[in-house]
Amino acid sequence: MKIVVIGGTGLIGSKTVERLRRKGHEVVAASPDTGVNTVTGEGLDEALAGAKVVIDLANSPSFEDKAVMAFFKTAGRNLLGAEILAGVEHHIALSVVGTERLQASGYFRGKKAQEDLIRRSGIPHTIVHSTQFFEFMGAIANAGTTGKTARLSPAAMQPIAADDVADAMADVALSSPANGTIEIAGPERARLSDLVAKYLGAIGDPREIIVDPHALYFGLELDDGSLVPGDNPRLGAIRFDDWLERSARQKKAA
Repeated sequence: MKIVVIGGTGLIGSKTVERLRRKGHEVVAASPDTGVNTVTGEGLDEALAGAKVVIDLANSPSFEDKAVMAFFKTAGRNLLGAEILAGVEHHIALSVVGTERLQASGYFRGKKAQEDLIRRSGIPHTIVHSTQFFEFMGAIANAGTTGKTARLSPAAMQPIAADDVADAMADVALSSPANGTIEIAGPERARLSDLVAKYLGAIGDPREIIVDPHALYFGLELDDGSLVPGDNPRLGAIRFDDWLERSARQKKAA
């Protein structure tokens, strides 16, 4: 089966492509680097010819409100239009747990606009809502940093390893469309501030953590329901501590 992975050269995309190829499928890793651009439409028709499944993992290169909205609307319309012409039978998009609750953020308004386009397209689809990736702990710390301190929310979160996300995306690609939303999350729930502190300690980062319930998360004030999944999400297998230990070993070996 031919499967096109939009954003197929990124963190989740490259892992998803690898898993599907190991299962014997014809997989196109589509990105601007490989001549496929969903914003301009370049290369879309050629890439999608004969494809049965499309997985959209692309993200906006800018987090500025207008740029994010323009990206998700333009890329979404171009991609879905090309899929209709190609006869694609299953459209899969990776989105974020809590998107509907976080509409004070321009980024999440853009993600909701993307999801709305998918639901209205008429293409059988599955929207995968994921919690934050372990691999983004550094970016979360940086977003809350001023000088030598990182001011972070103690809100609950249930992050997931990129490998577990890729496993889930590959499984969804080989399953029937849900025509709705499914959620994926890591196996453990903890405080955002605690997880980031543990990450910084593991990499030897000396920044001081200041726990502040009013600290903003990419412009948003969080509560314990903001970032966590609902009932019965698909859970990843990799624990945060195990991921940290493995990441530290890999850095030492590099």
